[in-house]
Amino acid sequence: MAAIILAPVLVLTVLRVDAVIVYLSLCLGEVLVKFIAGDAISLVSALFPHASTLSNNSTELILLFLPVVLTIVVMFHTVSGLKVPVNLIPALCTGLLGILLVEPLLTPGMRGSLQSSSLWEHFVQAQTLIVGLSALIVLVFLWVQRRSSHHSSGHKSHSRG
Repeated sequence: MAAIILAPVLVLTVLRVDAVIVYLSLCLGEVLVKFIAGDAISLVSALFPHASTLSNNSTELILLFLPVVLTIVVMFHTVSGLKVPVNLIPALCTGLLGILLVEPLLTPGMRGSLQSSSLWEHFVQAQTLIVGLSALIVLVFLWVQRRSSHHSSGHKSHSRG
């Protein structure tokens, strides 16, 4: 379970991708799963009539992670060297949210394996805190990034007189 949580931290750090944007992309993926998965699964079933429920899970996982993968590709190497350590915090938030979102989409066997982890019960008990705190952290990072990019873009205030 720790490896699943820490994988995004490692990937986003090595590839220098803004973890705040990836977190938001993961949220977008969840929106796609909630609102598009049914139609996407129907389309896959129509195109591949012999597809199993594994295809349903795969379709949902693709919808969840497609925005994340596209964001990583587009935002590759956009975090400067000085911001890499700070990026670890929202990257960890991304990993924590990711495991909560991916768990219900796993096959029963994979879900059982994850749930048998000694940490899983504690993790589920803290999921409200994890989601709420990670969302707040990401929002603060987003606001700070917005302010710092606004100030560094060369805007000067003009006084009247």
